[in-house]
Amino acid sequence: MTANLTSKEELTQQLLELGISNWNDALIHVKNIPYGRNSNREDLSLVLKENKGSCSSKHAFLKEIANQNNIPNVQLIIGIYKMKESNTKIGTILSDNNIDFIPEAHCYLNINGERLDYTTGSSNFEKIKNDLLAEIEIEPYQVGEFKINHHQDFVKKWLIDTKSNFSFYEIWAIREKCITYLSL
Repeated sequence: MTANLTSKEELTQQLLELGISNWNDALIHVKNIPYGRNSNREDLSLVLKENKGSCSSKHAFLKEIANQNNIPNVQLIIGIYKMKESNTKIGTILSDNNIDFIPEAHCYLNINGERLDYTTGSSNFEKIKNDLLAEIEIEPYQVGEFKINHHQDFVKKWLIDTKSNFSFYEIWAIREKCITYLSL
């Protein structure tokens, strides 16, 4: 059984204008939108307006749709996982820098106790499940500054705990190269 989208709020209305009238179709539609960073990570309407989105914007959008339409048991999660060349399509950026992994923040949904990733058509939570380091539940408005700060704080602590020779700024620059590679 799938829930119909009946909210009069803007994001739901955007979907209805596209002919998407139920939760399952919304999930499929968002998963098939191209991956890319939006011009403003806090404006969830840009997922449809710009026809692209990141893990943060797409999942925050979907969580907000669930909120607007009283769809129960949908949680927005930030998971920190070991981003490696074997579980994320980032080329050889890490091995070129003699790094096994970088802790990466990834957003996904937990729906009725099942972790689901709608970032791209080929996204599958199973790829990172065994490399998960931490999880927290957030609200859609927290995908901006809160997510960035949470992620950066985690990386800084990880660098200290592992006695890394890399500075935070070096690791963050390498991470940014990985994220850019994902967008290609």
